Amino acid sequence: MRDPVRTVSLLVALGLFVIGMAMALQPSSPAGPRTEIAATNTSPGTSDSGPGASHRPGPAGGSRDLQYSAVQSEYMWLDVLDQANLLANRIPPPPGYERLPVEPKSFADWLRRIPLRKGRPQVLLFDGQAKPNQDAHFAVVDIDTGRKDLQQCADAIMRLRAEHLFAGGKQNDIHFNFTGGLRADWTRWAQGDRPIGSGSTMRWRTGTGRQDFSYRNFRQYLETVFKYAGTLSLSRELVPVTDVAGMQIGDVFIQGGSPGHAVIVIDVAVNRATGGKAFLLAQSYMPAQDFHVLRNLNDPGLNPWYKADYGDVLVTPEWRFRRADLKRFP
Repeated sequence: MRDPVRTVSLLVALGLFVIGMAMALQPSSPAGPRTEIAATNTSPGTSDSGPGASHRPGPAGGSRDLQYSAVQSEYMWLDVLDQANLLANRIPPPPGYERLPVEPKSFADWLRRIPLRKGRPQVLLFDGQAKPNQDAHFAVVDIDTGRKDLQQCADAIMRLRAEHLFAGGKQNDIHFNFTGGLRADWTRWAQGDRPIGSGSTMRWRTGTGRQDFSYRNFRQYLETVFKYAGTLSLSRELVPVTDVAGMQIGDVFIQGGSPGHAVIVIDVAVNRATGGKAFLLAQSYMPAQDFHVLRNLNDPGLNPWYKADYGDVLVTPEWRFRRADLKRFP
């Protein structure tokens, strides 16, 4: 008869031997808590930052190369700037076309890189209501409208021009004429002067306010410009473009009056074979509403681009312009 004590001892020893062998076969690891390390792709051009950044998600959730970039300080109304939604990253030129070369840091360069809102949201009026016509726009520019019925068609164009100059440190170049004829310089407003009177009798009163060159005060200046200027005054300030073939980014189709209307050329592309131009248009409208890139309802294959050889009349979703209506900031 076997000794039960000896049998138990042998079994215990065998179990300890098996456990020891199993532990010896495990890979060694450093002492301390385990750290999860995220996988890193170091392939060229896939970083999320730096000159080679690319392949970020596009507005529709896909990935695309980003050819254009911008910095938030160039678009001072924004807290965050989404590189994937810059106009030139969102809207490619038509097939066979390439974007017109422009001077870096110019108004044309600034407009081409203006940020858009993601997707195709509704165009909202200044009071938050949806615009009745939601068929006119291709995309919505990521810029505020304000809570008053002020930033209409010409006002939005003047704001774009002023925002570019302000961000570029060219504050002495920011000025617009009121409909009554008074020249409204931003620097004079910033130094504390204020316009008084009405119509053709308007004049500056010196020392009414305190000196303030802040962005917040700049926006108050623009609100005053919107009150006293419009398509009629802006059309008088701009210089006629006699040859539509020489169209540039930043040019304006404008008819002054009450009502009048104005749309701005926000990008231009050139046909590589023929040299012919195509262009994008953007507008605000009445009442004040989100600034938006227009659709081309007459040429769905080219939409949202328009050909420069459009004939005698340019037909946009909400207005018709003559060739003589094309003008330029001096």
